[in-house]
Amino acid sequence: MRIGTRGSPLALAQARHVAELLAIVVGDEDTIELVTITTSGDNASPGDNSSDSADPQTPLTGEAPADKSRWVDTIEAALLAGEIDLAVHSAKDVPGELAKGLTLLGAPARVAAEDVLCGADGLEALPAGGRVGTSSVRRAAQLRAAREDLRVVSIGGNVDTRLRRLGERVPGENALDAIVLARAGLLRLGREADVGAVLDPVRFVPAPGQGVLALEGREGEGEGEGEGAVAVAARAVTDTDTFACLRAERALAGALNASCHTPLGAHAVPAGCGCLTLRAWIGLPDGSAWVSDELLGGFYDPEALGRRVAERMLAAGAGELLRRAEELAVELA
Repeated sequence: MRIGTRGSPLALAQARHVAELLAIVVGDEDTIELVTITTSGDNASPGDNSSDSADPQTPLTGEAPADKSRWVDTIEAALLAGEIDLAVHSAKDVPGELAKGLTLLGAPARVAAEDVLCGADGLEALPAGGRVGTSSVRRAAQLRAAREDLRVVSIGGNVDTRLRRLGERVPGENALDAIVLARAGLLRLGREADVGAVLDPVRFVPAPGQGVLALEGREGEGEGEGEGAVAVAARAVTDTDTFACLRAERALAGALNASCHTPLGAHAVPAGCGCLTLRAWIGLPDGSAWVSDELLGGFYDPEALGRRVAERMLAAGAGELLRRAEELAVELA
């Protein structure tokens, strides 16, 4: 089985984890091969790999918004061409609409979905006017909503690059007091010791799919002869709670027609008794206004839960926030 992945350190760590799970299922790790594929996002930002540690969304200022499909495009093309059998993605990199002929086959158990602050023991520990680095429009909006005095600074690079810049603590205009990263990425890279504080996911609602690895494959493989071997293997390593939560979060984003310009958080968690709780947050990039909601729904129809929360948020004014966020993205591009 050939597994397609990006070549960044985090992407490879994620793909190796899936390969180890699959080796247990198929009983022979020698039959599993990792295939490294360079995406358009990698070509556009060599050495950056920004989606590894931040939402693949709009840079904060002075840059054109980035389409997150650039992090999966060539991998999907390889799937369709039969060059690989399965793709492993950070789920938050996966566009709402997959390439025709492809589908999500499952997702292993989610690791921690929260955002974390590195460089400080908490937001309250940051000085007045403190400088916090992130490349995520969602994180920037949530930081500004929590503390309007903070100066949010656009920072690129993979996890190691960002932590190195923080560690330099260069005095002056470019100094950073802290950065915000995904806890999942630090865990997978063995760098949890760099976490200063875990941000409350109720207030700092994570990106849809954060902490989840999405397994993508071809539709209809094995039709007429039962389920294909790849689909069977993917299902065997899938955590049903995680996959249901992912589907609810993606359905919410899709129903809102959220784009890479949208400061959107969506986080579902199992609630027991066959239910999920889905929490969502939408705000303006400057943090001046936001809408949030939380709803309990059925585990067996997570997409319906996502759509219902989207309807409630739109009724509460999220549509205007989405429209204004798009306008601001164009103004800043």
